Parts: sequence; structure tokens; C-alpha cells
Amino acid sequence: MAHRSVIPFGPQHPVLPEPLHLDLVIEDDRVIAAAVKRHIESWGCEARVVQDFRNVVKEFVAFDPHLVLMDISLPFFNGYHWCREIRNISKVPVIFISSASDNMNIVMAMDMGGDDFIAKPFDLSVLTAKVQAVLRRAYEFSGLRQLLEYRGAVLDLNDASLTYEGKRLELTKNDFRILQTLMEQPGKVISRETMMLRLWETDCFVDDNTLTVSVTRLRKKLEAIGLADFILTRKGSGYQLGGE
Repeated sequence: MAHRSVIPFGPQHPVLPEPLHLDLVIEDDRVIAAAVKRHIESWGCEARVVQDFRNVVKEFVAFDPHLVLMDISLPFFNGYHWCREIRNISKVPVIFISSASDNMNIVMAMDMGGDDFIAKPFDLSVLTAKVQAVLRRAYEFSGLRQLLEYRGAVLDLNDASLTYEGKRLELTKNDFRILQTLMEQPGKVISRETMMLRLWETDCFVDDNTLTVSVTRLRKKLEAIGLADFILTRKGSGYQLGGE
């Protein structure tokens, strides 16, 4: 995803990355979800309501939002759980929206990594003000995070790290380029020539033998965090990510 600049809006609109992606995780209240989605889209931004409450993180990574609006009471797992899971891979702002607005739940929401809390029922003007403040704090002085996901492994393009089931792997330049190239085109075989060209972008000369050694070392690192057969060799063709 290309870097998005932060642009000023008029007083009725928050200062938002363009276009803004808001991942709305609202339990079973589709009326509230639809109203919030329409309100966000009225800013000229993009919004999505999570559909699969068993795989919230997968939808989060696929959508790559700039902000999450999270209810506490959700099917299967509560909002605290999903906030913690998101925090394992991203610092994207999370605003809790819930009728469970007693002090204990508000404190718990902040402890789990939330950035703000909006009590239901709420006025949409309050939502606008809260979103504006959170996004200003999050993006005014920092770049946007970009993520790639495959088989539950999340590659952070900003800090060159890979996270899988709570385990974090710091990557070398070559490790990062190899994974980025493969995860940008999941399911496709990447030729050895293409891979070597990508590695040359790190200002390191890479020949055929060096590529083989780099891939072998990376496989061992991936296996150590539970990602066996993550990179497959296609004899005579190149490399491919292992099937899901």
C-alpha cells in the first residue's frame, strides 16, 4: 500500500490520512455499524465492517486500516482479546465503542491497548471529535504502518519484522526482501533472477549461491517460530510460499 499523506479538512471533518480506512468491529448491532460506516464515508473515506468474528486479525491485516472502532462484546472472543492480538502486530489506533462503560471496562480497554473509549449511545459529532483527536496523535508526526499477511504470519514493512502467533522475528535486509517479494505475490512462483534483483536493492551483490544460502538460513529462522515449509523451492523455476 502506498504511503498516504495527511491532509487538512474543514472544521466539520477530522484531519485524516487519505484515503482513511476504518475497520469497524461491531458485534450484532448492525444498525450502529451501518450508521457509523455511513458517517465515515460521508467524510470521503473508506470504511468496512468485519464479517468474520472468528478471524478478526486476518480481516484487519487484509484491510490494513488506519483506525479500528471496536465493541467489547463480540461473538466468539471479546474486544479485549482482539485488541491484544492487534497490538501484537500493529500500533494502529483502537477506539472502543461500548455500552459497557463503567470504570472497570474503560480501564480494562486502556490496559489492553485501546487509545480511547466512546460510550453507547453516542452522538456522531462525538465520534468525529474522538476520531480526529486519535488520528492527529497517531499520524501527525509518524508514518503509516504497512503490513503483509500469509498463513497467519504478518510482515511489517516499516520495521522489517515478522510476527507469528505472538513470536517476533527481526529480519536482516536480505531476509526482509525475500519475504516481501514472496508475500506480495502469494501463490506465485518467483524466479531466482527476480529474487536476486530485489536483493540487489539492498546495495549488496547477490549471486546464485548467495541467494541459496540466504533462503536456507531464512527457512531455519522461520521453522524456529513455527513456520515450517513457509518457503518452497520450485526446481528450475524459483521460490513460492507454502500452501495455506
